[in-house]
Amino acid sequence: MFERVDHVGIAVRDLDAAIAFYERVFGVEFTYRHTVAEQGVEEAMGRVGESWIQLLRPLADDTPVGKYIAARGEGVHHIGYGVADVEQAIKDCVGHDLKMIDHSPRGGSRGASIAFIHPKSVGGVLTELVQDPE
Repeated sequence: MFERVDHVGIAVRDLDAAIAFYERVFGVEFTYRHTVAEQGVEEAMGRVGESWIQLLRPLADDTPVGKYIAARGEGVHHIGYGVADVEQAIKDCVGHDLKMIDHSPRGGSRGASIAFIHPKSVGGVLTELVQDPE
């Protein structure tokens, strides 16, 4: 089902500072920046080889990423895996009795179709299924 590691989502308090750090220290160029109001985040995406780093700043304390930072601090929030067909991947996950956060695909970064698997089903790791736009 998984074809690649699409991205690693990292929760940060200060998006500008995090971008500056990754650019200065690791040479990552962030080419995509977007506010996703319905998910309560501002994000920046930087390419690392075939994968991405996704920096996520919460728009408010009561958003999922805001709550994550309040409970755990900044750090790895989730891992996104590329799949060929997100609808089929959801069916496969349900067939393996995994608890889904999303039972149908929704829009994601860079025009992708995404769905999340609940972390309780994946050893505590919030897992995102990502189908690139065609």
